[in-house]
Amino acid sequence: MKKNLLVLCLLLFSSILVSQTISLPEKELTAKLDSILKEANMLYQYEKAAWNGCDLAIANDEVKLGFRGYFVYQTDEGIHTIILGENFETSIAEYIFKDDFTNPYVIKTEKRPLSNKEKALISIRGKIIENISSDKYEVGVPDGFNLNLILLPFADLYKLYIITGTPQSDIIPFGNDYLFISDKNGNIESYKKFHSRLIPAYIQHDDKMIISVTHSHLRDNPLITATDICTFKLYAPLYNMNSFSVYSPAIGKYMEYNIIDDNIVLK
Repeated sequence: MKKNLLVLCLLLFSSILVSQTISLPEKELTAKLDSILKEANMLYQYEKAAWNGCDLAIANDEVKLGFRGYFVYQTDEGIHTIILGENFETSIAEYIFKDDFTNPYVIKTEKRPLSNKEKALISIRGKIIENISSDKYEVGVPDGFNLNLILLPFADLYKLYIITGTPQSDIIPFGNDYLFISDKNGNIESYKKFHSRLIPAYIQHDDKMIISVTHSHLRDNPLITATDICTFKLYAPLYNMNSFSVYSPAIGKYMEYNIIDDNIVLK
């Protein structure tokens, strides 16, 4: 297959807006982008641990037989992926990742009861999911895609990110992503839908390989998002891609993320 250097621009404009830029001091904008990048890397670590932990579980015939679900959380030891057994009451396998999120440094396949911390976190996740199941939030799953949930405790609250994944090849599934913030009991206090819809970035076009992708944000979501970067970091290595960008009409600039340098550059 002939590989040419192309840039596919996926421009998302759901309404016609008068182009006016928002002026942010460089220091403030840099601080915001640094915070977004930090959150993105945390999301990536959780989701990469989930991917590889579940792959290892499915590769183990005994664990696969009892596999009923999974949960990911963090301790001082690292990022834990636990495989849940019947009724989500036991852990039948556990994989702990720290510096290498492809290979766990701890693998446990002994059945054990869930710890109090694990029970509490899984319960909170369940309550948030129950609360967002109403039509009020309009969380949908497009055909051929799936939703991945990432629960992050912070202060006395919880963040539940929802990002879209896909088993399909040659697609990076940007968009259809959400953030719900709940109190300590799982009651939703606020939420944000980052993109107005799914933005599938197709990696082939007319039998030619795409090397970079771009999409545009509306004014109410002016910056590149942690979910954008997390999704790219998960899928880009499958296609030897190193960068993508988001155009913001609100600030009149492109924000380019480079996976090798792990940074965001304004252009």
